[in-house]
Amino acid sequence: MKVVVIGCTHAGIAAVKQILNYYPETEITVYERQNSISYLSCATYLHIKGTVKTLSDALYAEPEDFERQGVDMEMNHDVISLDADKHSLLVQNLETKNMEKVTYDKLIVATGSITAIPTISGIENPKVLLCKTYEQARNLCTSTLKKQRIAVIGGGYVGVELAEGYAKSGHEVLLFQQSEYLLNKYVEPVISKAVAEKLRDNGVQVFTGARVQAFSDTQNGALEVTADGKKYEVDMAAMSAGMIPQTDLLQGQVDMAENGAIIVDDYMHTSNPDILAAGDASVIHYNPTKSVRYSPLASHAVRQGTLAGINVLDRRLRTIGTQSTTGMLVFNQTVATTGLTVEDAKEANLNVANIVYTGPYRPDFMPDTKPVTVVLVYDRNTRKILGAQLMSEHDVSQSANTVSALIQNDATIDQLALLDMLFSPNFNNPFDYLNLAGQKAVEQEKGYLRT
Repeated sequence: MKVVVIGCTHAGIAAVKQILNYYPETEITVYERQNSISYLSCATYLHIKGTVKTLSDALYAEPEDFERQGVDMEMNHDVISLDADKHSLLVQNLETKNMEKVTYDKLIVATGSITAIPTISGIENPKVLLCKTYEQARNLCTSTLKKQRIAVIGGGYVGVELAEGYAKSGHEVLLFQQSEYLLNKYVEPVISKAVAEKLRDNGVQVFTGARVQAFSDTQNGALEVTADGKKYEVDMAAMSAGMIPQTDLLQGQVDMAENGAIIVDDYMHTSNPDILAAGDASVIHYNPTKSVRYSPLASHAVRQGTLAGINVLDRRLRTIGTQSTTGMLVFNQTVATTGLTVEDAKEANLNVANIVYTGPYRPDFMPDTKPVTVVLVYDRNTRKILGAQLMSEHDVSQSANTVSALIQNDATIDQLALLDMLFSPNFNNPFDYLNLAGQKAVEQEKGYLRT
């Protein structure tokens, strides 16, 4: 059997590893349009602020790793077209420009996503840079060396992280977010406002509810950013306006969501029995709403890629779904989230409620007792936990993972309130802050559910 994998960043790599493990006799060919694989794009801001010394340190695999195992790694090769009925691909060698038609028995599409480019006058200006791929990140970091005043467009995870990275490296930073709140797709306003305040405290100029309308060159060679009629002069701009799936190859050949993400079943199979998809090119199975949605995360890509590789020739293992658990570090504050926001839950027509708990993560008699803020989102009808967001100078990232596991298993606020958790003054209070958040939700619902 010949299996072809298109794209080899995270999902593609994970798929190839599993094919080698489960189907060692398979002929595997990988087509990747770049000359490198496995770049973790979160390293871009870490390199800018000096945590990661060189961008290449964030490459966790090399093509040679797979070539030694018999995989045909066709780097710098672009798949131009795909005929699903004929099981054929038209591939171009980007170095020689030669075209070749190849066939497959099974196909795994891991083409990923691209940065969404808003319709903004002057967006093609060379001083406006992207930062998703390894080459884009290297170009961005090289350009940064001679620039002092940076505009970051977009206040999601990437934008906030870039703003922090530039601020820590001594740059003057202007962060523009079209929504009224930063991280609006991930957190409630109480967390968003705290993040914005932390950025401003560290010198970042944060503009929310600010729509960028134009980029243009100034007479002195700078870049002018126009946002809501106001003009700002900077040296360069970094775009982080969201991601869109890169699935043009399969347009009209498999079922897709409205945004172009490929719809996959529990085994990563598409509507075509010989094509699987994984990573940013496909939807995820989202447990809080028991539905599919688009959520381009590296954590999703490696899990879906793993499933695609395991299931490419035999339906062995089905997905357990996801809660889209994420986290970031902003000026020593951990922000971690899982599951639904209140707005998401309302859109899903759930009877949603939430509480905000703030308290010390461990007893007051201990030194350096940092406050923790927990936003807990739940369904008033079923009392099931729908989501949570945490923020603290204390590392609360694993608490988000705990809530993720609870959502995965349909746990309720009553169970969270009394969940067995270790106690030591070194780590927490006799009731952990997650317990206390659950208890506050129970109190809001007038007591525990009778069992």
